[in-house]
Amino acid sequence: MDPFRNQPSLSWTTFLQATDPGRLDDGSATGRQNMLQLIQLRWIAVLGQVMTILVAQFLLGLELPLNAMLALVLLLVLFNVGSMLFLRAGNPVSNTQLFIALLADVGILTAQLHFSGGASNPFIFLYLLQITLAAVLLTPRSTWIMVGITSVCFAWLALSKQTLILQPAHEQGLNSLYVLGMLVCFALNAALIVVFMTRISRNLRMRDTHLAAMRQAAAEEEHIVHMGLLASGAAHELGTPLSTMAVILGDWQHMLPFTKSPELLQEIDEMQTQVMRCKAIVTGILVSAGKTRGDSPTETTVHQFLDQLVAQWRDLRQPRQMLYENHFGPDVRIVSDSALQQMIGNVLDNALEASPNWLRVEVTREEDTLILNVMDAGPGFAAEMLAHLGQPYNSNKGKPGGGLGLFLSVNVARTLGGRITAQNLLSGGASVKLSLPLSAIKLEKGDEH
Repeated sequence: MDPFRNQPSLSWTTFLQATDPGRLDDGSATGRQNMLQLIQLRWIAVLGQVMTILVAQFLLGLELPLNAMLALVLLLVLFNVGSMLFLRAGNPVSNTQLFIALLADVGILTAQLHFSGGASNPFIFLYLLQITLAAVLLTPRSTWIMVGITSVCFAWLALSKQTLILQPAHEQGLNSLYVLGMLVCFALNAALIVVFMTRISRNLRMRDTHLAAMRQAAAEEEHIVHMGLLASGAAHELGTPLSTMAVILGDWQHMLPFTKSPELLQEIDEMQTQVMRCKAIVTGILVSAGKTRGDSPTETTVHQFLDQLVAQWRDLRQPRQMLYENHFGPDVRIVSDSALQQMIGNVLDNALEASPNWLRVEVTREEDTLILNVMDAGPGFAAEMLAHLGQPYNSNKGKPGGGLGLFLSVNVARTLGGRITAQNLLSGGASVKLSLPLSAIKLEKGDEH
């Protein structure tokens, strides 16, 4: 049976890799990054509050409730340490957690303003920073709630009639401590908004890029499912005519007009060989689709698997010159199935089609990753093909179905946690490298039978 034309099947190994919780995005990666930004901003707030309190108390001579305000700073430190431990525990960060974090910041800011002049404190406008963060991080409903809370806090500070011993003295310009405080508040707000909004926007763009990649992967997997259904249906329909052709060719071998002509007999033998090859391909497709039996993984080793696969592929395709170098090192027990065979077979087929006269296959190991590098002396990849490597129908072959082999291989590699990359060689030709983590195919001791 030719293993290189089968549809990829999902064995227990690939299934475990595809459903590994460690490889699935829990949807809170962006939330965790945003929470980290808030933690960093809170450390800046701690430093800023300590410096402002000390300057106002000892340099400006303002009478402040030092113990109460420093206690609030300590409370902010404890809350930030708790937030760091929360993140380190790997907990998901949702809109609710971000809302609570911002609410705590608003509460401590309100208490600090209450002890340092209330609504007359020029740093009252730090509320705008909290609202800006809420607008970027939270849902619209939570943002409007935060707007309402900060407005209530502002009103409460104004009604509490706490006065800061700073005369506005606007006519003095920057010589007025009040005006100078407003300038510092404005500069602080502007700087923090620019720095942290840039970081948060980058997190959101990374999230959008990741979601787009996931949608693309889902679309490609759905495309593979449809292709598998079409292939298994076509294979089922082709079985009967191929069997009929095999019977007819067998009868022709014993008919008098053909037995008298050695050339005709040789051509009939060749036709029978090709028909049997077609039947093997059809059978392989049906087997992979589960039509005749379950496709179970096979216990083998890296050296045995690759050596046999390359030898079988060489016998079937008969390239003019093929160099095979296996530098993997100490052998490792693995499991293999038709999907893994087809993935490598498709890469070899594409290289042979581009370069019938020369191929080189090199197997190496980098830590716990199997590296298979296939090099050819063909015309190389077009720039557009390299930019969209692994996309369906991305091919310069100019024939129907071009590019599907590499498309299937890229998706099988991705399912196993690996990847396929390609580049053009400076000396001419191209190189396609398959990187596959051994953990995806390695046979653990507990799995041996």
